[in-house]
Amino acid sequence: MSVGLIALLDDVAFMVRSAAASLDDVAGQAAKAGTKAAGVVIDDAAVTPRYVVGFAAERELPIVGKIALGSLRNKLLFLLPGALALSAFAPWAITPLLMLGGAYLCYEGTEKVYEGLFPHRAHGDAADHADGAGGAAAGEERRVASAIKTDFILSAEIMAITLAALPEGSFWMRAAVLAIVALGITVGVYGVVAVIVKADDAGLALARSTAGPPLGSLVRGLGRGVVKGMPILLGLLAVVGTAAMIWVGGGILMHGLETYGLAWPAHAAHDAATAASARLPFAKGFVEWLVTALASGLIGLVVGGLLIPLTSFVLAPTWHALSALRKQTA
Repeated sequence: MSVGLIALLDDVAFMVRSAAASLDDVAGQAAKAGTKAAGVVIDDAAVTPRYVVGFAAERELPIVGKIALGSLRNKLLFLLPGALALSAFAPWAITPLLMLGGAYLCYEGTEKVYEGLFPHRAHGDAADHADGAGGAAAGEERRVASAIKTDFILSAEIMAITLAALPEGSFWMRAAVLAIVALGITVGVYGVVAVIVKADDAGLALARSTAGPPLGSLVRGLGRGVVKGMPILLGLLAVVGTAAMIWVGGGILMHGLETYGLAWPAHAAHDAATAASARLPFAKGFVEWLVTALASGLIGLVVGGLLIPLTSFVLAPTWHALSALRKQTA
């Protein structure tokens, strides 16, 4: 009996070690795959704060919470099962869908650049101007819905990039990695967004501190600096978000073209990055990344520039005509 008990305990210990190794493997794969989507994550964190601007301070965190829950629902209930189904039944469709999402990111980013250089009524303006219709609650719901829709597209890119970065493995391993990435990125992105949108309130509280000198003067000065610096930070985030859209979208298209045999853009970018890093060996990694990002950004700007007139003069009128027809027949 004692020999059998020892054998049973040994089997249990083996199962525990195997489970621990599997968890370590899942965590490692999630970390590696999540870093592949870093550009889209930056974009997500940079884009979201603009949906909270203009609301009362007490509504900022609830709005961020609503968007975060919508984002998590998108990832876990729709995108994760969809990604697993694609990998199981249509793996050939992952790259085309990635490229379609990359083209959308190029269009969105380039449209923002175009709007900055040549101010006009952008495609999102109508919804923004409609925020006042129906009262504050209705405006809040519209803004949250718009943010969740944008997040859905970015989340789809994150999940697709993560899936493409995963090695071959079991169904449950891939599901676990995707779930960890979805949860970790959502918590990380919207935690940062919550800190950003409430930083000005924290700065205002510090600026009104009644603490005595010398600590009080330091605290009040820090608070005033935070309050004055937040508009600059939000503006910088908008620029970073736009740049991330363009270089991430261009990079996805460049690597997708390489998959389909059109490898010269990727090879040209690699050769340029290698040549530039050879001249600055002390910053080799950064220089290679910068040159590759610039090449991806150039592709993104070209593709986005081609899509702007296509969307404005072909797709948008067609969509409006179909919407009007649907309303007439309803």
